[in-house]
Amino acid sequence: MFIEQPAKYLRWIYPRAMWRMDAKRRSVYLTFDDGPIPEVTPWVLSVLYKYGIKATFFMVGDNVRKHPEEYEMVRKAGHRIGNHTFNHIGSMRHGIHTYMFNVEKANAYLHSDLFRPPHGWMKWGHYVAVSLKYRIVMWDLVTRDYSKHLDGKAVLANVKRYARPGSIITFHDSHKSYEKLQYALPRAIEWLRDEGYSFDVFE
Repeated sequence: MFIEQPAKYLRWIYPRAMWRMDAKRRSVYLTFDDGPIPEVTPWVLSVLYKYGIKATFFMVGDNVRKHPEEYEMVRKAGHRIGNHTFNHIGSMRHGIHTYMFNVEKANAYLHSDLFRPPHGWMKWGHYVAVSLKYRIVMWDLVTRDYSKHLDGKAVLANVKRYARPGSIITFHDSHKSYEKLQYALPRAIEWLRDEGYSFDVFE
């Protein structure tokens, strides 16, 4: 649970960030990190289209540079786009200036006011610098579809166990997640729908 649904004290580290939306509304926010890539993103879009759902894609700027067609597919489908840095860099090995340069380099392609840090965290100074310009979106539920220790059934089980009203749910449109995503994503959507959840995007 420490990873899948972060403890309250972790949420206090970034007080301006969005971890969970309105807990009084039975809705969730689907998000996808690390794309776009031609082998996975179009499939994700096809699933979302099938169920009539809009989501938010936190994209790596260099992937947008390499795969502009997939970026346009996401944008034209009406999904929300967020910044995930240009090179998927963490803050541990990079100072604030270098980190912000990478964020801004990505935004030259993304044109978004939303940001999610790679690896789900950043040092305090980096957080302060980013929050001056961007709305930071964290998560209420990480499916862990990236984990080599989980299969698709376990990813789906994480959704069923931890989803709640207002959850920001994180999947990944990446190579390492694809096999598990193929099993878990449509089943997770159907389960959430059957449980009475609607699907929202960030304004």
